[in-house]
Amino acid sequence: QVQLVESGGGSVQAGGSLRLSCAASGYTYNKYTMCWFRQAPGKEREGVASIDDAGTTVYADSVKGRFTISQDNGKNTLFLQMNSLKPEDTAIYYCAAGFGRRLLAARLMTGAYSDWGQGTQVTVSS
Repeated sequence: QVQLVESGGGSVQAGGSLRLSCAASGYTYNKYTMCWFRQAPGKEREGVASIDDAGTTVYADSVKGRFTISQDNGKNTLFLQMNSLKPEDTAIYYCAAGFGRRLLAARLMTGAYSDWGQGTQVTVSS
């Protein structure tokens, strides 16, 4: 059974940085796509950044140049380095995983993923 556990959330001031982690267990696929999503109160869940087993990344325009997605395959861990944080980045951040390499155009869509973590809260104050 696939299990995804996020950590690293917290409260920071605008301009600060946080690094989120997602520990994956029970995931044995050689080809996969993983993604960070976020959901702010009253808003839909949106894709932030994705990466596949080959290291191909896709970013939402709102985070390009500020966020970096990476992975440590040996430790089955996904990361999201978030720099220059803004109040509008405040949300619950979720880790998601899916079998195979999704089409690039679909990699920030919730429907592309079958497994989800419980989320970690990120709060950015002005």
